[in-house]
Amino acid sequence: MRGYFERQGFVEVETPVRVSSPGQEVHLDAIPAAHGRFLITSPEYHMKRLVAAGLPRIVQICRCFRAEEDGLLHQPEFTMVEWYRAGGSLEELMEDCEAIVESAAHAVGKGTGVEVPPSRRGPGGPSAVTLGRPFARTTVRDLFRTHAGIDLRGDESEAEMRDLATKVGCRVAGDAAWDDVFYQVFLDRIEPHLGVGRPIFVSDWPRPLGALARARPGDPLTVERFELYAGGLELANAFGELADPVEQRRRFAEETAERKRRGKTCYPVDEKLLAALPHMPPTCGIALGFDRLMMLVLGASSIRDVLAFAHDEV
Repeated sequence: MRGYFERQGFVEVETPVRVSSPGQEVHLDAIPAAHGRFLITSPEYHMKRLVAAGLPRIVQICRCFRAEEDGLLHQPEFTMVEWYRAGGSLEELMEDCEAIVESAAHAVGKGTGVEVPPSRRGPGGPSAVTLGRPFARTTVRDLFRTHAGIDLRGDESEAEMRDLATKVGCRVAGDAAWDDVFYQVFLDRIEPHLGVGRPIFVSDWPRPLGALARARPGDPLTVERFELYAGGLELANAFGELADPVEQRRRFAEETAERKRRGKTCYPVDEKLLAALPHMPPTCGIALGFDRLMMLVLGASSIRDVLAFAHDEV
């Protein structure tokens, strides 16, 4: 992986693992560290500051930490690969992913075909996934229409979202928030079909699910974002990065209010990031789960199988 990024002209960087502002995303909870700081859930904020300071292509392979994450696909401590391309496009990030996944499979002697454990095979899906380029591409709206029978706009009210989900047979709480309803439908009806037989990029996410992404030109209800799925795993999440500090502050405030409403810890806003955004050129960035990539190419059914020590073995 390091060889790939070196050939692409990237600089490998290191940023702090202990920060005062770990992020505002509603579904991510940070682990407290010493002196009122938190372990990073992602190196994103400081890497963007480096891009704004004049480093156009940077990559980092680092440990990240998220509270309350434990299971077949999650650990509270895991390895993230995050990289940014100033002046780059989401298409270039997709090409990065295709090259990295394919070369990882070759590196462990699997060629481009790897076995998928029974626990991750989709409904009637094949026992193997082919990792050769190019990967498939689709959009969130197409997936909702095909697998859930929902014509998703992206500006539905919470009540309308709950009604749509109920009508197609998904069980949601009567007070479920917009994003919770979205992900319930996504997990129940869509995710089992993703990356079956062939990896797939899922693009054009609804505006409420892209707090750090810029709006898609010509479609203000979606943001420039894609996720990569392969062999029953979500591998990567990419954004066309938002560089408007006023809009970013507004979104941070919305997320903080939502965290407070849900009784979650509210973190300080990263004022240094907001001050840097006006100096950041048009940039695309992505985070890829290294442990999940190893699970994919080795055919592992649990993240514990690719770690020397799981969190409860330390």
